[in-house]
Amino acid sequence: MAIEVKTGRILAMVSTPSYDPNQLATHDSDAATKTYNELAAGGDSPLINRATSQLYPPGSTFKTIVASAALETGDYQTDTQIPAGSSYTLPGTNTQLPNAVYQANGTDGKISLQDAITWSSNTAFAQLGVALGQDKVSDMATKLGFGSTITIDGTENTGTPMTATASTFPSSSTADKLALASIGQGDTTATPLQMAMVAQAIANDGKLMRPTLVDRVRASDLTVLSETKSQVMAEAFNKDTADKLTTMMESVVTKANPTLAINGISVAAKTGTAQIGTDNSSIDGWVIGFAPADDPQIAVAVLVHNTDLYGSFAAGPIMRAMIQEALQQ
Repeated sequence: MAIEVKTGRILAMVSTPSYDPNQLATHDSDAATKTYNELAAGGDSPLINRATSQLYPPGSTFKTIVASAALETGDYQTDTQIPAGSSYTLPGTNTQLPNAVYQANGTDGKISLQDAITWSSNTAFAQLGVALGQDKVSDMATKLGFGSTITIDGTENTGTPMTATASTFPSSSTADKLALASIGQGDTTATPLQMAMVAQAIANDGKLMRPTLVDRVRASDLTVLSETKSQVMAEAFNKDTADKLTTMMESVVTKANPTLAINGISVAAKTGTAQIGTDNSSIDGWVIGFAPADDPQIAVAVLVHNTDLYGSFAAGPIMRAMIQEALQQ
């Protein structure tokens, strides 16, 4: 999924596996019905647009939302030291939450907010979510689109609106579940569109734009029936918060994931590796980001479902290629 930062225009939207729509666009209704029934019965659900209609745990990409909630309080800066450690016992349980890399542990149980994003510290963000509390994290998620069906295109005049499934963040939960939700696991789910919109808002000084696919609709005589105008959905957070998030997301690339870097272009990104399946045996690999970081043009979200690779390796190369193509590098 790729979105134009300033306008919300969807530049690319891909869902796989897909299907050939020409097989349905036939005057032979029996053949079309047969093809549709075969597609509908397919085990890999090719008729579903996974970019807008399927929910996945966003993993560590959700940490950008928790970080924005923290920055908006005014009590946190990029260099603020927050509790971390090599493991964190989820409140009221015996469950230990670890980190993926030692850099995420911090020093003497503390880590800066920027390094917590850079090294994707689970222990830091689980504790930060609990410290901020349910309302602050939930309110920020809501401002960025969670909890609402997102209308992409269509009006009463131009046809049935295209809508995206509402992403979810728990409106109330116990501390242990809030901790997990704050690192994009547990009861937190999102569409790829939603996470692309999060990246777009950060890139656009906190302004969340309504995503659109159709620029204009014309009649048979080519007169314009309707024309899409850019629309701000929400002022999710202020420019200062957006600038700090950008700085932190740039360090994700320059320090932790240099394979995401592009020569001549500053890239801001956040990877995510969500555990899924029986006994967390598989992975949803994510990356969200935008470029150029100093003058954002394109915001991207990539999800590779049911993989065995971290998000930086599964989704990262796809994001990198999309940005290069969009910016012709």
